Amino acid sequence: MTLDCRGELNARLRRRPRSWMTATTTLRHFALINYAVPAELLRRHIPADRFDIPEFDTGAGPRAFLSVVPFLDVDFTFPRLAPFHRSTFYQTNHRAYVIDRATGQHAVWFFGTNLGSPVVYAPRLLWRLPWHFARYSADCRWSPERRLYDRYRYHFDSPWCRAEIELEDAGRPIAKLPGFSSLDEMKLILTHPIAGFFRRLDGVLGTYGVWHPEMAMTTAAPRKLYFSLYEDLGLLSRQEMSAPHSVFLCPEVEFEIDLPPRRLE
Repeated sequence: MTLDCRGELNARLRRRPRSWMTATTTLRHFALINYAVPAELLRRHIPADRFDIPEFDTGAGPRAFLSVVPFLDVDFTFPRLAPFHRSTFYQTNHRAYVIDRATGQHAVWFFGTNLGSPVVYAPRLLWRLPWHFARYSADCRWSPERRLYDRYRYHFDSPWCRAEIELEDAGRPIAKLPGFSSLDEMKLILTHPIAGFFRRLDGVLGTYGVWHPEMAMTTAAPRKLYFSLYEDLGLLSRQEMSAPHSVFLCPEVEFEIDLPPRRLE
């Protein structure tokens, strides 16, 4: 990659002016569960006329990446529009890593999102987002003294995606992993995309942006991982889900979301 990864990271770290519809939230118990898959498996699900799918040499041949991203939204609010209303709920994003041909920017393509609150029906109705209600149970125990998780478990269930997540926190800061030329490149692509794209429920392409600070993340090992969505999409077998490329954990990070989403067609 010829991109100045640290320079691009620094540009993404600069906070942008908030609009009247900017949403803010604190994400807790944030995980990034990364899978390296053949790019041709992703191409059938991502519009080729708008997005390229970057490949990386992970040691198993050229591979593209997708991630499962579970977390707890705490005090989600619109500080200018409705600061008096705050919501807390579990959420899981399902995404692949792409390059937007219109800008050349590394970004993410969302297959969709699980949300553990009736709040999910508002963005489905207003903006036709591919978000799906799920029933969650979670047991995430962060130890401030040890600076790691004593326990990290999620279970959620919906017709769109059923999932089991159990991770063991190693407590070690993330380091460069196979497939990336530097730690900054890995951070830029996997941990710090700020543009997301998706196909709305009405079939139209949509996009929205986010801002967040650089995350302090540790590595983790899988104990149990299963996501029915990836079997349904033909992307991963149950056995492959148990062996991710990498798993990162972050106990808490601030997020801003630029809303409303924009239509691209």
